[in-house]
Amino acid sequence: MLSILWMLRAGTRKTAKQLAEALDIHVRTVYRCIDSLCASGVPIVAESGPNGGYTILSRFADSPLIFDPEEQKGLVHAAIFAKEAGYPHSDALDRATDKLKRYANEAQLEALERHGVGLSVIYPPLDGAYRSYLQELEQAAGQGRTLEMTYDKGRGEPSPSRLFDPYGIVYWKGSWYAVGHCGYREEVRSFRVDRIRELRQTDRSFERPASFSAKDYLLGQLLRDSADQAAWETVRIHSQEQVLNELCRHWLFGHALTCREPESATFKLERSTLETYVPYFLMPYGTALRIESPLLVRRMREACSRLLAHYEAVVPTNDTREGDDE
Repeated sequence: MLSILWMLRAGTRKTAKQLAEALDIHVRTVYRCIDSLCASGVPIVAESGPNGGYTILSRFADSPLIFDPEEQKGLVHAAIFAKEAGYPHSDALDRATDKLKRYANEAQLEALERHGVGLSVIYPPLDGAYRSYLQELEQAAGQGRTLEMTYDKGRGEPSPSRLFDPYGIVYWKGSWYAVGHCGYREEVRSFRVDRIRELRQTDRSFERPASFSAKDYLLGQLLRDSADQAAWETVRIHSQEQVLNELCRHWLFGHALTCREPESATFKLERSTLETYVPYFLMPYGTALRIESPLLVRRMREACSRLLAHYEAVVPTNDTREGDDE
């Protein structure tokens, strides 16, 4: 098929007999190859008659690759996922999918449009600064260029400006992270991109350590097995299977799962998270959960008590409900 494609791209009309003789194959094999090429999106024109034969449209000369229908659908769907997740080069991705559609035949184009609208991804919209930071980090990682970064640790006040060598960016559970060498701490660190307040280019360059994996480093930080067992707590949660499935998909619990049964799940969690994030995350589930962990149960009680005290202290204003005389 590639040989037939190259011969037709030469610009001269070829009959099936001429192609068969040139390639030393049966003419029926030529017909099958032509059909396969057309199914892959190659714009081959067949003309009958004494001066007939096969030609290929000139616009196909700019098309570098041939994709079958399943490959085309996969690329379009992957593009939708990447764009909605904040892929830093969305403009280039749009141009690539436009080329894919440009060289598709009518049937393929209709199928691509149909499959494209049949898939959606719900993701919080990213502002312009977020996207520009992602693009700048990715470019700096590829070019080995050091950046100067201002970062917010989450307390609302930026930390001191630092030099940062971005080794790579990683998408994890709905958030983007930049992994690289931090000049302030003088060690490899990971940073949430949505907490970056400013990025500036420098004239410095760096070399990424050989065989370094930003993905492996980030997962190692999130899933690290601490030698200090006192820093960890085993938590068993009983609930309906659907509720447990939802918990296990969340970034806070999914990586900490140690045992799963139909109506219970056991997690190994850092005590620091039990005292901060976990109680408030579990609170909306109310009585749908039964928790086996003295520490977490105590923290849940304290969190609920603080919430109750807060709303009991709120003074009602202008409550004018009908029928209420008190």
